[in-house]
Amino acid sequence: MIGMYRWRYLLVLAGLLGAALVMAQTSPGDPAGSPQETAGNAEEKPELPRVYRQLSLGMSLENLKGALQQDEIFNFRGDRDVSFLPIGEQNLVETTGRSFIKRALFQLRSGQLFAMAFTMNTELVDHYSIFTVFVQKYGEPDILDPKQAVWESPDTRIAIERPLTVKYMDMQVFNELLDSAQTKESQDMQIREDFLNEF
Repeated sequence: MIGMYRWRYLLVLAGLLGAALVMAQTSPGDPAGSPQETAGNAEEKPELPRVYRQLSLGMSLENLKGALQQDEIFNFRGDRDVSFLPIGEQNLVETTGRSFIKRALFQLRSGQLFAMAFTMNTELVDHYSIFTVFVQKYGEPDILDPKQAVWESPDTRIAIERPLTVKYMDMQVFNELLDSAQTKESQDMQIREDFLNEF
């Protein structure tokens, strides 16, 4: 059972950090990367939201469960939808949704919610409509490529990804996980190099 949760955690973490690792490896002077990275930085933007409906980054597990139970857009089944991840004392909450939301995923570390991901029902809502609303409210994205649009502030990161998923993430935790992932990647590369040098 722990192995299954570990694998699920790795899949979730890969989804949250995969694109960020690619962007982090693009040098600031790269002509291909700089237009997307500097988009919309010329003027001050409205503060990014950390709340969706009654769900807020930083809330406790108990408050999250209570908010999900009270919100009719989610099919939350209580503790059956909550998994404990032995990696970094994390919890994963997965639930299906109704109407516009097909699936929702919430990740907590040290008892606090740091990531929310909502997969949309594309039969009822499309990528362009959600993207347009975000641009109207929060300005042009800081990062824009064919796979995602990303808005960032010192506290919050919001991404609209394809297929249509909207992700909210606490920026401090995001940076910590990104640093950890990059460190592990560097260690893996060193292990590979040491192995090859043995021949």
